Amino acid sequence: MKLAILDDYQGTAKDLADWSQLPAGTEVQFFQDHIADEDKLVERLKDFDLVMGMRERTPFPRSVLSRLPKLRLLITTGRRNASFDIPAATELGIAVCGTSGAGEGPTELTWGLILSLLRHIHEEDARSRQGTWGTTVGIGLKGKTLGLLGLGHIGSLVARVGAAFDMNIIAWSQNMTAERARECGATLVDKNALFKEADIVSVHLVLSDRSRGLVGAHELSLMKPTSYLINISRGPIVDEKALIDVLERKTIAGAALDTFDIEPLPLDHPLFKTPNTLICPHLGYVTDVGYEAFYSGVIENVRAFSSGEPISMINEDVLKSAQFRGFN
Repeated sequence: MKLAILDDYQGTAKDLADWSQLPAGTEVQFFQDHIADEDKLVERLKDFDLVMGMRERTPFPRSVLSRLPKLRLLITTGRRNASFDIPAATELGIAVCGTSGAGEGPTELTWGLILSLLRHIHEEDARSRQGTWGTTVGIGLKGKTLGLLGLGHIGSLVARVGAAFDMNIIAWSQNMTAERARECGATLVDKNALFKEADIVSVHLVLSDRSRGLVGAHELSLMKPTSYLINISRGPIVDEKALIDVLERKTIAGAALDTFDIEPLPLDHPLFKTPNTLICPHLGYVTDVGYEAFYSGVIENVRAFSSGEPISMINEDVLKSAQFRGFN
């Protein structure tokens, strides 16, 4: 069997798991470069039986999956991957599995972005290296209002850190209850109030049909000129054009972004030119413990699948399908 490990951007996959534990005869190949062109991607993967895609890096739509007749197992790091067409994989007889994760990378990155943006850490570092010493006045967090879109696992941990900074925590999501907000030390408000009152709006929602474009021109127009937007969840939750507009017009103070509509973000993208914008290359889950859990999970997936007893399946129905491509 041939296993492809895609989008190993940092070139660390070989060292973060014991690949000798793969079933005998499994050939593994690591790819650091990202291929956006579907024809080139198909050409690369046409001879592989097993493929691991790092979550939301390389998409696998029907148009790609239908041209990979040898593919039997598609693995995503984590429990979900919005860029994998799961129904198409099931129809084509391709099993899809996920892995566990580890650590609190997204929570930690959220606060790294907030602190760097409001205290101008990244700017002062660059200017200090150029010989300019001390040019900005930072914004203190104590007493400020943190508005959280979503209070799931990550949102609730972000709220806990905000409380440690003695911030006022408000929150909203479509199904949030006042009780859930209180459990997390937050106050439930309606969506408009959150954008009007918050000094920092931080997005912690899963991308879905309901959340896509949830933060649009209307919501951004409600924000104070001194407020900031943080998005480490998924790019399409925020209307990109509307965000660029308010940043260019400086009707909000700034934004820190870790996720985008298109990744990697093209060098000529307008977000690289907007004022007071901190850009990260989707680093939320990129930690040593997170990667170790991902890659070890891939090995577990392959071993289990090869033995005929797959684990962590996302599309179990495929096993009953006449189109299922089998274990060996």
